[in-house]
Amino acid sequence: MAIALDGLDPAFRSKMEDLLGNLVAVGVDMRPYYGLRTLEAQAKLWRQSRAIQEITAAIKKLTSAKANFLASVLDGVGPQHVPHVTNALPGLSWHQWGEAVDCFWSLNGSAEWSASTKADGINGYRIYASFAKDMGLDAGGFWHSFKDWPHVQMRSAGSPISAGMTLAEIDAEMHNRFG
Repeated sequence: MAIALDGLDPAFRSKMEDLLGNLVAVGVDMRPYYGLRTLEAQAKLWRQSRAIQEITAAIKKLTSAKANFLASVLDGVGPQHVPHVTNALPGLSWHQWGEAVDCFWSLNGSAEWSASTKADGINGYRIYASFAKDMGLDAGGFWHSFKDWPHVQMRSAGSPISAGMTLAEIDAEMHNRFG
């Protein structure tokens, strides 16, 4: 299911619209399925496949860093029992900042999730990532430790932490946006 790009940072939204248009021009149909993501949705994704000890440790870390709002969101979503999909705690994904989009490759009217499947000699995810990089965006398909082919973000910093923010600052901003 494709979504609108509502809620994105205006400069990033403009680049994503250009990116998607450039892809259509070369026959690659990428459809956004996640843009702005709530803290609760991020917390559910992060909790997937994690042991209670890891979850408890993350909540304790957030609380001790004065990120009580984020800790309460992570605690409040409850157990999640599906495969691992993200390493980003709530507030630490650029999705909560409106600076990331996930797209699927629409191939013959169906979602194609493989970065190795080819149609007419190309893979949509690889073209998507290359075009995004050429436009100055950061493509998850080129990450070294955790390949995320559907993901494109505005900043090259992996998270607000690596962009120089503290957990307390992130907590305050997320409370302002979502609280």
